[in-house]
Formats: sequence, structure tokens, C-alpha cells
Amino acid sequence: MLTSLRKIVLEFSQDSALDSALTRIVTQIKTVMRTDCCSIYLADHQKQHFILMATDGLAQESLGQTTLGFSEGLIGLVAQREEPLNIANARQHPHFVHAPAVKEDKFNAFLGTPIIHQRKVLGVISIQQEQARYFTETEEAFIVTLAAQIATAIASAEATDILTKQQGNSQWVSSIKGVAGSSGVAMAPIFSMQPNIELRSVSLKQTHDVVHEQQRFLKAVKSTRADFERMTKELARSIADNSLDIFDMYKQLLDNANLGKEVSEKIAQGWTAESALRLVIDGYVVQFEGLDDDYLRERASDIKDLGNRILYNLKVLNTTVQAVPESFILVAEDVTAALVAEYQHLGLKGIVSLQGSNNSHAAILARALAIPAVMGVNRIPLEKVDQSMCIIDGYTGELFVAPNDALIREYEHLIAEETALTAKVKEVEGLPAETPDGKTIAVLLNAGLSSGFEHTKTTGVDGIGLYRTEIPFMNKSCFPSEVEQTVLYQQVLQAFSGQVVTMRTLDVGGDKALPYFPIIEDNPFLGWRGIRITLDHPEIFLLQVRAMLRANANIGNLEIMLPMISSIVEVDEAIRLINQAYYELSAELEFEQGKSLPKPKIGIMIEVPSVIFQLGELAQKVDFFSVGSNDLTQYLLAVDRNNARVANLYNSYHPSVLKALNMIAQESQRFMVPLSLCGELASEPAGALLLLAMGYDKISMNSHNVARITWVIRHVEYKTAKAILSKALTFSDTQQVIDYLNEQLELLNLGGFVRAGM
Repeated sequence: MLTSLRKIVLEFSQDSALDSALTRIVTQIKTVMRTDCCSIYLADHQKQHFILMATDGLAQESLGQTTLGFSEGLIGLVAQREEPLNIANARQHPHFVHAPAVKEDKFNAFLGTPIIHQRKVLGVISIQQEQARYFTETEEAFIVTLAAQIATAIASAEATDILTKQQGNSQWVSSIKGVAGSSGVAMAPIFSMQPNIELRSVSLKQTHDVVHEQQRFLKAVKSTRADFERMTKELARSIADNSLDIFDMYKQLLDNANLGKEVSEKIAQGWTAESALRLVIDGYVVQFEGLDDDYLRERASDIKDLGNRILYNLKVLNTTVQAVPESFILVAEDVTAALVAEYQHLGLKGIVSLQGSNNSHAAILARALAIPAVMGVNRIPLEKVDQSMCIIDGYTGELFVAPNDALIREYEHLIAEETALTAKVKEVEGLPAETPDGKTIAVLLNAGLSSGFEHTKTTGVDGIGLYRTEIPFMNKSCFPSEVEQTVLYQQVLQAFSGQVVTMRTLDVGGDKALPYFPIIEDNPFLGWRGIRITLDHPEIFLLQVRAMLRANANIGNLEIMLPMISSIVEVDEAIRLINQAYYELSAELEFEQGKSLPKPKIGIMIEVPSVIFQLGELAQKVDFFSVGSNDLTQYLLAVDRNNARVANLYNSYHPSVLKALNMIAQESQRFMVPLSLCGELASEPAGALLLLAMGYDKISMNSHNVARITWVIRHVEYKTAKAILSKALTFSDTQQVIDYLNEQLELLNLGGFVRAGM
């Protein structure tokens, strides 16, 4: 039976059409189990009933017509109990419902099992037999195993099937789920992008005319660089120049010292320009896709995009440019930053990418441009959705294709509300985050996602609460020198002269391995990372700290923050090394310039739960605490938020997380240590209000959320926020917390922020 099981599951998963897959599988099950009938009912959660979708044994004319309520009949009972139901004589069971249309009067034996995906009942498989008998344990085990294995395939196949149903039935309303990449809501026709040419289609060939191939490649590189310069100029009209650093990697790879040199070497070995390009790009892609870190793994997409653009210019294609609608949602297999840049000024309202995550450069650029984005939407047939009206919800990560009138009206209202709120929040740009009754909280910036920094002082922020220093290390082929780091850090410190800039020391290793310093571990999130790797390699740590101190020499606004701290010993050792670097550099600079070196404050990130219970001792050693809420939530709940199977368990509004955050705030106040938080929670209106009430001194977020959070804080009294916190801490269930906070936002006339807040 095991061989039959594998064959059935494999064929089901490979079928692109749900209807045909269901039709085939019921016949296969009936044959393998030697029973008289097999049927599959799928759940319609909008209408709260099951629909007979496939059968081999019941009346074919009842397909798509026969429905049973969620609590009706034996099918409903199987779903309610969420376990198999094995009955010798079904018609004598009290839950049996006679449905003449299906013509099942001759069947007695019944075995039903639920199809469940991520705790959600998708449907029920039933087998029936004329002979009155109980099905054996082996038969029951087979059908349960089969249901469990096809559940994921059905969940994925339903996303594709939804398109057909929505386009043919105005009553059907369902969403295709992805990952929220950039907040906001948009409604427009789909513009489906399918590449004219791709590197994977290139056949490897050799040539004798090496000089000609080298000239072709250099010309294509020049054209590609010109393309990126044009995109950068277009983008500069919409966003600050420093947000354009996302394209630095493209430009660096085009330099002869990197990708260009490697392709030229392949051409010199006798490969055609196209073949050499494919060989080098494939090598980069394999290298990046093998890394554990999501951000680095997403760079494989950028490299493929760069290769395809060079290939396009190599071929000098004179293809007809596809007509672009006046306004549109861009949908593609892999939406890249370059695609966003190319279309953002041509009526682009939103993006949907079948691949990618919220770490992709496309998502980062979409956030900078305030363009809603949904990433990682699987198995959408691009040719079917092209030109269809759609709605994307960048808050929830949902896509609706061919929505009905009711859904259109609902989202038109949301879009209008969001537009009005956007106009409102602009009124507070540059104003302090102060409640009407006088309580203030500093709003700072998270920066460093690109090789530069994504901010300007006009956003009204009070400084940088988290500057990620990893990018200079990631974009190099070896560890960057002290001079290289100093130049970059000095740019950031000077841009915020007079305001605090908190720089986190190198946070790589384990889940963020450098291409030139690979680390392979079974459990990278609990592995060699953050302060652990830099303390094991003091030469790397000292060099970086020296660069920070040197950059700060004439500015004096630097604070240093240590990541992934889990013990007092790590703090003692890090401070010893920082002092060593400080005194060494002080002596050098005094000799060179005759001036003293400013000594920065030193703080730690609270993201490993162990340090929550050592705050008293830590308060005597450091100048400030900063909670990294994303990792703290992940470690407290033991949930990998990037794992689709358990990501739904990751939630910063979990009662334990809120109580931990509140305890940290109380302890920090008791020991009089300044406290900040950097993480997604700070950029959500409900989260910001809770943190304000807890007593956090500072919250740090991405630039596009600053005005929105400031507006919320300026419209809620501190005493009201305290009351909301007090009640929120009494709940024992995450959903209760979320429902309560949504309700409070509505009562405060902040309902338009509800979708953004959760």
C-alpha cells in the first residue's frame, strides 16, 4: 500500500487543475482500497458548508450541487470532530442525512476522515461499501495518511482554483494568501509580466572568436549600467537619494572586479558571452540560495534579474513593448527591485510576486515608495489573471482576483479611508510624539537595510535607534577594512549630527552567514551568531569598534549596541574589548590631532530571554537597554517566523510576550536604565500605544511609519493608553488581545489603523 500511497500523492500534487486531480484521486483510492465508492467534499468557509466535488460511486449529476452544512450529516460530524469516523451501518447512525440526489441508498459501511491544513478543515474524504462492516485499522490508517499528505497540495491548488471560481461566480469571495511585503491597499487591473528571455533558456556553447565575444559582453554591461542609471534618475523624483542604495549591489556586480571579471575569464576559456554569463550567474545563485539567512537568500533573485538584463542587452532584442495600462497591479513570477523601479512612475499601484519575501529588495523598495506589495503567492497562472481586476491587501498579505461588487465597495471604503489618513498624518511631520496630556516618547529610525541609509532628517525622527552594520560586510568579497567602515559610519553620524545614532555591532553568523565566511549549522537560530561570533573573533570586533570610534571622533553622537547577548560574561568581554579599542585609538588620535576622543554609551539588545532575569546586574554594566522585539518574540514562543508551517503562531501580541515586555520596562525603570524597542511592534499603532503605556523611552521603526505612529500618539491620551494596557495584560489568549485592541482603536476613532495594527 505504501507504493500506491506515494504514487497517488505524487500525481495529485503534480496536477495543475484541482478538479481533474480530485476526479482522478477518488478513482485511485477506490481501486487501491477495493471499496465501492470514494468521494471528496471540500469546505466553502464563506457559505459554511461542504460541497461534493468529486466521487466515484455516487451520482455524477450531484457534483458541485450537493451541499452539507458544517454541522450536517456524517460529513459534518467528521469535520466537527476533526478525526476519522468508522461506521458499519451509516444509515442507522443518528447523524445520517438522507440526500436522494447522491443516490447512496445501497451503501452501508462508511469511513470518513478530515483533510486538515494548518488547523483548518479543508474537506472530508469518505469511502463507502455496500457490505455492512467496519473498515480495518490498515484501511483507516491508509486514508488518514493520504488525507494528511494531500492537505498541503489541496490548500495550494485551491489558490489557483479560486481564480476560476471567482471569475465565473460573482458570489464567490475568497483570497489567495501570500506574505505582506509593503503595507497599504490597492485595486486595479493586473498587468502580468512574463520575461521575453531568461538565462535558464541559454544553451551552453563555445566559440573561437574570443575578442568579439568580449566586446559584445562589455557593450551589454555598458547598456545595462545605463539602464540602472535611468531607473535611478526616475526613482530620485519619488524618494530620497539615499533609498536608492538598493541598486548598489547591481552596480558593484557590474564592475570588472566582480561579476564582469568572472564572465570575461569564462569567455577567455572559449565560451560564448551568453554561455559565460549563465555559468557565472548560476554559480552566484547556487551560492546565495544555499545560505540560511532570508535576506541574503533573496539576493539570488537580484542576481538572476541582473543576469537576465545583461542577456537582454546581449541579444539586442527588438521586441514590441507590452502596452501598460493607465493604472495597474504588477504581477510576475519574481518581481525585482529593478522591475519596481522601471514601472513605479507609469501607474503602478501595487505589486504581487509569486516568489520572494518581505526581505526582498523589491519589498524594501515598495515600502520606500509606499506601494502595497504581497510576496510569495504560489501557483497563480499568470496567463489567466492578466488584465483581471484585483485587490491586494498589503497589511494581511491577501490577493483577491475578480472581486465581487460587495468586496469592491468594502475596499473602496478602505482605500478612501487610508487616503484621508495619509493626508492627516502629514500634518504631524516634524512634530514630537507627545500625547494630548503631555507624555512624550522618542521616535527613532531603523536604518541600514541597504548599503547606505534610508532616511532624511525631515521625517521628524529623533535619531537612529538601530543602525544595522551588516550590509558593508555582506556586499564585499572579504571583510571590509577599518577605513572603508569608517567612511560609511561617518556619513551616517554626520547626517544625524546632534541626534543619537545607535550602531549595532556586527550581527552575522548562523542565520546570516557571509558569502566569504560560510557557517553551516543544524539550528542556526540557536547557533553561532551575533556577539558570539565577534567575541570568538576579536580581530573583527576590534576593527569595527575602532571604525565606529574614529568616525565619531569629531561628531560625538555615537552609541554602541551589542546583539544576541545571553550572559553577563559576554557583556564584560565586549566592554573590555571596546575599552581596549578606545584607549588605543585615543592615544593614536591624540598623537595625530591633539584632541580627546568622545567615549560612546554602550547598551545591549534584549532579545534572548535569559537576560530578562539578569537586568539588575546588567544595569550596573551598561548605559541602556534596547529590546529587539522580533527575535525576543521568536525565542519566547519557540517559533521560526520564517517557517510557513508555524508562522501563524508568531505574534507579538501573545500574552507572554506582552507580559515580558512590561516586566522589562518595570525593571528598567527600577534600575533607572533608559529603554528602547526596535521591531515590528513599534511600527504598529496598537503596539506603539502599549509600549508608551509600559514606559518605553524610545521606539524605533522604518521611516515610512514615523508620521503614522506620531499621529496616533498625538491623538491618544497617556491615561487612556495606560487603561488599555492594563486590560490587555489580563487576557490569556492572543486573539482576545488583538480583538480588544482593534475594538479600542475603533472607539478612539482610529479604526482606519486597525488593519495596519495587527
